[in-house]
Amino acid sequence: MIDTGPPPTDRLRSIALSRQRALFEGNFDAASAVAPWITGSWQRCLARGLSPLDPVGFDVVSAQRMRRVQDASQPLLEAAKPAIDRLTQAIAGTNYFAILTDAQGVVVDVQGPVDRSDRRADIIARIGLDLSEAQVGTTAIGAALTELRSVWLHRGEHFFADNSVYSCAGTPLFGPDGQCAGMLDLTGVEVVERPELKHLLRSSARLIENSLLLSLQHRLLMRLNWPGSPMGGERDGLLTLDHEGFIVGSNPAARQMLAMPKHGSASTQRQHASELFATAFETLFDAARSAQSQPLETPLWSGLRVQVLCALANAPRRGTETRATLASAGGGSLKNIESALIMDAVTRAQGNVAKAARQLGISRATMYRKLANKNH
Repeated sequence: MIDTGPPPTDRLRSIALSRQRALFEGNFDAASAVAPWITGSWQRCLARGLSPLDPVGFDVVSAQRMRRVQDASQPLLEAAKPAIDRLTQAIAGTNYFAILTDAQGVVVDVQGPVDRSDRRADIIARIGLDLSEAQVGTTAIGAALTELRSVWLHRGEHFFADNSVYSCAGTPLFGPDGQCAGMLDLTGVEVVERPELKHLLRSSARLIENSLLLSLQHRLLMRLNWPGSPMGGERDGLLTLDHEGFIVGSNPAARQMLAMPKHGSASTQRQHASELFATAFETLFDAARSAQSQPLETPLWSGLRVQVLCALANAPRRGTETRATLASAGGGSLKNIESALIMDAVTRAQGNVAKAARQLGISRATMYRKLANKNH
């Protein structure tokens, strides 16, 4: 039989004492049993005019709002599904369930063993519900979205007394642009404290972040790791490029390895691979086209070196249309065949030269040069 919650312990008593000193006596310096980010959240709640003894108002969610929220979050939902399926297997039997929210803290998915007969679980496990800090005070959801790091919150560490039945872990999810895309939470009602769930969530978050990245159209996928490290796992840095070598997106590991802009500071300027790697970007594409499966050790402008595995993605298919194009070239010279392929790509792209270049896997500049040569 699973233990559904311990009797009062030293840990719970310490939290209660810190809570009393900070929230009711105003002595936040004496709240040593809780982390500074928790007291920071408590202070924000007080600054909003909230009282820890206020009743928590969980909004009524209409069916229309549920559909609207899910429709707006389809990319995140699709990217998260495999990871959440794996996550719910890992937490089976713990009485914790998973909540996925958008970047504003609105619930977009709930999975796992939610006891719908327990109103305390049922009330928070609803798609479309706003569980942000501004709405429900200090929680793992609000903290993860504010702190942008993995957190653990136990019972009385929540701001509102009504929420002191919950224990929860939370971790932010970062999109390919480095911005927060949402968060993943594990919550239980009067359950055993399990801070190790932070590690499980972070592992699940990596899978979701990688899936979000790979869902974007790209031409080259780069797996990065330090020399001597095993490659091919979920801890690899991932970087995707378009056909001209511009960065499409990256996962958090790649951003850390390459000292790319930190969370929340994404630039509107497109960054080129040549700004990070001290090698011609064409070398990376050549490595992907080669039959070698060994990593390429590549220098960075910082003086460090990384090992890189490159793979072409979204390659144009050489189907019947291409064979017909080659046939129409009459088996002539290589130049004629090349010209036929270029004109065929431009025709299929309805005159969009950039799109045709992507289909052929060459740069736009190369495409224009070849078109110019053809017309002379």
